[in-house]
Amino acid sequence: MGGILNSSIARKFAMALSAFFLMFFLLQHFVINITSILPNNGKTFNEISHFMGTNPLIQYVMQPVLIFGVVFHFVMGFILELKNNSARTVKYAKNNGAANSTWMSRNMIWSGLAILAFIVLHFIDFWFPEINTKFIQGDWSGMHNGEYRYFEELQHKFLNPARVGAYVVAFGFLAMHLLHGFNSAFQSVGANNKYTKGLKTFGKLYAILIPLGFAAIAIFHHFNH
Repeated sequence: MGGILNSSIARKFAMALSAFFLMFFLLQHFVINITSILPNNGKTFNEISHFMGTNPLIQYVMQPVLIFGVVFHFVMGFILELKNNSARTVKYAKNNGAANSTWMSRNMIWSGLAILAFIVLHFIDFWFPEINTKFIQGDWSGMHNGEYRYFEELQHKFLNPARVGAYVVAFGFLAMHLLHGFNSAFQSVGANNKYTKGLKTFGKLYAILIPLGFAAIAIFHHFNH
């Protein structure tokens, strides 16, 4: 595996595959979260969350795969950035890199770090408490005061305006990251054909609407708790 990933093309291809996986997860996560604003007091969100949180396939297979995908994507991103920096014989100061690349492409490492910081916050807010409840306290019921607790916990997290602000800023960085990363991933797997224009349009819509939707959900629960 290490020998295969020594190739620059192989590293970019692996990076693209991990990006596709994470973008699919992001879409699935958004679809679940959007149910939390339905006018049924979180019933749909609670039921889906409980199913996802107690399904053995998700808990013991998909969740570890997701964590590996996140770690792999960020580690590979840092490796590619270091390789790109070391390979440049002419620095941007002499080459005017802005004329040959977008601001987003030149700053993927910084938007990536901002997203990584957000993921840590998100884990502290939701994943770590969930692990503590299930695996340390041994409570897999998902119940609190006779009802599923997931919707209540979601609303509670978004009471703090500082936390909501941090989430909104993070989703802004995510949008910038996706605006370049979506199309870059397709280029890395050789998807340059008659569908390229359509893929670029879809990529822009995805990169803007998904982060915007997540931010809107956080703001909605802040003002409607």
